[in-house]
Amino acid sequence: MSRIRSVIRGTGAYLPERIMTNDEISTIVETSDQWIQERTGIKQRHIAADGQLTSDLAVAAAKGALASAGIAADQLDLIVLATTTPDKTFPATATAVQAKLGMTGGAAFDVQAVCSGFLFALATADSMLKTGLFKTALVIGAETFTRILDWSDRGTCVLFGDGAGAIVMTAETDADAGDRGVFAHHIRTDGTKSDLLHVDGGVSSTGTIGHVRMLGNQVFRHAVTNISNAIKVVLEDTNTRVEEIDWFVPHQANQRILTGVAKKMKLDEDKVVSTVALHGNTSAASIPLALHTAVSDGRIQPGHLILSEAMGGGFSWGASLFRL
Repeated sequence: MSRIRSVIRGTGAYLPERIMTNDEISTIVETSDQWIQERTGIKQRHIAADGQLTSDLAVAAAKGALASAGIAADQLDLIVLATTTPDKTFPATATAVQAKLGMTGGAAFDVQAVCSGFLFALATADSMLKTGLFKTALVIGAETFTRILDWSDRGTCVLFGDGAGAIVMTAETDADAGDRGVFAHHIRTDGTKSDLLHVDGGVSSTGTIGHVRMLGNQVFRHAVTNISNAIKVVLEDTNTRVEEIDWFVPHQANQRILTGVAKKMKLDEDKVVSTVALHGNTSAASIPLALHTAVSDGRIQPGHLILSEAMGGGFSWGASLFRL
């Protein structure tokens, strides 16, 4: 009896038109381009326009992924959208995407795991495809993250940007999938560390949106350890050696974290896809944005083995392994 495997058929991405440079941020808060680049590797980020919703960014990325996959919206039967910045408290932003795309059936819902959200959404959709519950999935990471920033806090406001990325996956038999597909995930959370990276507001607590608060040095220490452990589990579960990885597509939080994880795992730095300099940290959108960037510029080719990882507030973290 053939097993079912999830195969990534297409990628898409969208970035808002407005670009905010480090020099512009230095007119808002006490900082400098040199200070930001030395500590984060970030040069600029994109900012959503007034009235531009998370669902608008998500739809633009989704249309690109659907076109890349050669699949029409009415062929979809599942949308899983990872976001921390939804259009409304309810309904799920994924349902707004469903309506705007003209998807006529199936199910659409959101996943909230902050910067790890895309990997949690990927694992969710992958599991649902493999059980036969759905056949064609759109997995999106989309954020208007700059709307929950405190622009007087230079420790956080310099880090984040807005954007969206998406992939289309289909359920295939082993015979049809060949060597392609999503192979393994390792996702975890630790709620006891939530005070290190959180938003100080919410519907049932303050009745306000709140702002991002972070203890950066402690987050950095936990990030390198947790991410490295997740990667180790995924590689061991699939009997994969580090040398077999064609590309490492990590969450784009901070260039120091990317470099630290690569060194700890003895990954070739030439295989690391880094977009953090131009995009900043786009939370749940960062992995699919980076993936699409490397696919579009020709670095990532069909058949390449991809390792991905992320860590976000909660704490949440994880890793995934797949072959395009």
